[in-house]
Amino acid sequence: MAGWNVDTDAGPLGPGAVTLVEGSAFCISSSNGDIYPESPHGVFVEDTRILSRWYLTVNGEPLEPLAAHTKEPYRALFAGRVSRPDSHADSPLIVERLREVGAGILERITVRNFSSSPAECVVCLQVDADFADLFEVKEARVQRRWEQARDAQGDCLVIRSMWQNVEKGVVVSAEAAAVTAEALTFRTIVQPHGHWSTTVSAVPTGAGDGKGQSFVRPNEGELSPRDLRHQDWVSKIPVVKSGNPSIERTLRRSYDDLGALRIEDPDHPDRVVVAAGAPWFMALFGRDSLWASLMALPVDPSLAFGTLQTLADRQGRVIDVMTEEEPGKILHEVRFDVSSSLALGGKSAYYGSIDATPLFVALFGEICRWGFAPETITSLLPHIDRALEWIRDYGDKDGDGFVEYERLNDRGLINQGWKDSWDGINFADGTLAEPPIALCEVQGYVYSAYLARSWMAYDADDQVLGAHYRDLAAQLKKRFNEQFWLPDRGYYAIALDRDKRPVDACASNMGQCLLAGIVDQDKAALVAQRLMSPEMFSGWGVRTLASDMGAYNPASYHNGSVWPHDNAIITAGLLRYGLIEQAQRISTALFEAAEYSGGRLPELFCGFSREQFDEPVPYPTACSPQAWAATTPIQLIKGLMGYYADVGHGGLWLNPVLPESYGDLHITNAPMANSRITIDISGSTATVKGLPNGMQFHQGIRPWAADLVERTRTPRKT
Repeated sequence: MAGWNVDTDAGPLGPGAVTLVEGSAFCISSSNGDIYPESPHGVFVEDTRILSRWYLTVNGEPLEPLAAHTKEPYRALFAGRVSRPDSHADSPLIVERLREVGAGILERITVRNFSSSPAECVVCLQVDADFADLFEVKEARVQRRWEQARDAQGDCLVIRSMWQNVEKGVVVSAEAAAVTAEALTFRTIVQPHGHWSTTVSAVPTGAGDGKGQSFVRPNEGELSPRDLRHQDWVSKIPVVKSGNPSIERTLRRSYDDLGALRIEDPDHPDRVVVAAGAPWFMALFGRDSLWASLMALPVDPSLAFGTLQTLADRQGRVIDVMTEEEPGKILHEVRFDVSSSLALGGKSAYYGSIDATPLFVALFGEICRWGFAPETITSLLPHIDRALEWIRDYGDKDGDGFVEYERLNDRGLINQGWKDSWDGINFADGTLAEPPIALCEVQGYVYSAYLARSWMAYDADDQVLGAHYRDLAAQLKKRFNEQFWLPDRGYYAIALDRDKRPVDACASNMGQCLLAGIVDQDKAALVAQRLMSPEMFSGWGVRTLASDMGAYNPASYHNGSVWPHDNAIITAGLLRYGLIEQAQRISTALFEAAEYSGGRLPELFCGFSREQFDEPVPYPTACSPQAWAATTPIQLIKGLMGYYADVGHGGLWLNPVLPESYGDLHITNAPMANSRITIDISGSTATVKGLPNGMQFHQGIRPWAADLVERTRTPRKT
């Protein structure tokens, strides 16, 4: 049986679909702004579809779409025209819909009359709400039937529903509307060359009170709460000026999307974390949120710390076969709405992820070097040690030294690494690997986790614990290079299967091993050669699977597609091993790909060759915006800058290797400890201004955790 969130469940949104997102709310509509229940459309708040129909007609005619422009991640302007009853081609009636998503939606509808005669207009907005769970909509299996009451109350339509003692509702309101149980209608005469406008809002009701939550409507010329939140975000993040305008535009789009994907932990509203992506993953995901916040460290280090704190609070405590929870394990995803039990085994959290736990430790090791208060770091250490205990006791259940996965029930995810589609792990001939499966990149994450804990121990003068994890890391690296390396192929196996056979498909996973540092030095160039081969490199990025493999399909989710975040990690790994030319080539390809989607990289795109198609081919159900895709441009520039900090040891490192085509970089307002710094890069030269007292700038490569740990083998001078 297929598990939760498998890629095949998501249906296409339809041509020209528009997605808006703000925190835990999002809206998906057609290109004219309408929402249809038969499509995966809707307004969603905390994983519940509060609007399933939002259909606008003028004089009984639907709107012909003209344009849809996403002004901000949470706001879009739609333009459409009304068909003429006399069959003439050009209509004088143009309709604009300015929509904003927040705690529901707010929409300004404007009808413009471009004729010299007055136009009688009946503007009708049909409304429905099925309160379907996000998973029901995503998988096209809306089966629950809520007991529903619909009441016209003055200018408002109130829809209340009940299902198994769960009550939900929505209030749709507009001034001067004639309200029925199905629609809001406006009758007006639009003067020649004039216009008519109204504002409609739809918000979920409070628990049991039938009253809509507040959706603040700003006065003319004022900023909305969403604008103010965005403005506050912009004031705290770096400002980047580049000699290459397209790169600057892509980075700005990344900042905007990252800001819109921030959500609050309902138990701790002061903590902000990163949701995985719109439309289907507007929730905290262990793996996705950890990677995204790690890549966004130079922009907002607090996102990483908030993510760690929130995941630590929900760290596994018991053994639960249905949710796959285990003591010390970091969750795969958490949903905050009551009906999430439909998809997550009866509870709000699901733990079917093999990589979130070692990534949790690895990220902690990195943020320790970015200047957080010692007491906050100390408060998380028990959770770090519990995560390492999970690696020992549950991650490596057969004691062979590798961490592997096998789902605990027949509804869980079959594959539990980042390639979590049901067919994502296969042999070169296309045969599926059988679990338990030990993924190559997961061993890299575990290696990084061991080294991070080792260095933290040494830094605290705990020599015994430091040596313990140093030795575990060394043993793992040795075993990994002995058992995963395929000398006759010149690359690493993607995994070991249940019989400990190397799964010999040539896949992108080995590129992530480079960043972890688990790859032997003498093998790195061979890995890079294979990653940049025509079979792997499409011209827009490294494919997830080589084109000469049995399971290759350029339009698949994980078997030949190109994932920007995967490429960003690979690029960082290539730079770690000094493979600069290859890193620059991948980075440039991704920035060029972003140009074809308005500066926004999607979750993934198809793996067709650039020689075959001269622009990236979209993947039909890709999330956009998506967290680790949004942080990919940030990571690419960070990596090519060689931008790393170690505040506790008083250093900031830069080692720029930006391609000449990127031009000079001027960065202001960059967070560093308790200060804001300015960075200028011209060619291979970097200058820094505004460093906190006690910090020094180093032009060069910051020592990796492996380097720091290795230095402990050298006796200290007395």
